[in-house]
Amino acid sequence: MPALVPKRVKYRKAQRGRRRGMAWRGSRVAMGEFGLQALDNAWVTNTQLEAARVALSRHVRGGGTIYLRVYPDKPVTKKPAETRMGKGKGMPEQWVAVVKRGRILFEMEGIPEAIAKEAMRVAASKLPIRMRCISRGHAEAAS
Repeated sequence: MPALVPKRVKYRKAQRGRRRGMAWRGSRVAMGEFGLQALDNAWVTNTQLEAARVALSRHVRGGGTIYLRVYPDKPVTKKPAETRMGKGKGMPEQWVAVVKRGRILFEMEGIPEAIAKEAMRVAASKLPIRMRCISRGHAEAAS
């Protein structure tokens, strides 16, 4: 599978923005039976998302369906090492998904609950934020 990067973007360089508040959209399990919900605000990079996705799919061994609910569409720029100040903004270095607390990152269906929870725990260890596994009947948002 190719890396999680957009094919085209309207602007090559984006402003940093703020990482605060809660996710109102995408905070409920919509497509699967179990979801992996963020408990912190963060930028999650495309490599971190891909590592978590691979860990999920390996743990369930091809059974069930995995849904990725976020996409890294924000470019993060970086200036080269040992560069003097000024001379404009650096080149896009990586792509991140802006994740607010309460957001569902992954969903799964078609596998038993025990295997799903263990797979979600393994995938959560690949991500830089605290996560929790929730099921479809879970109505409460992250607090």
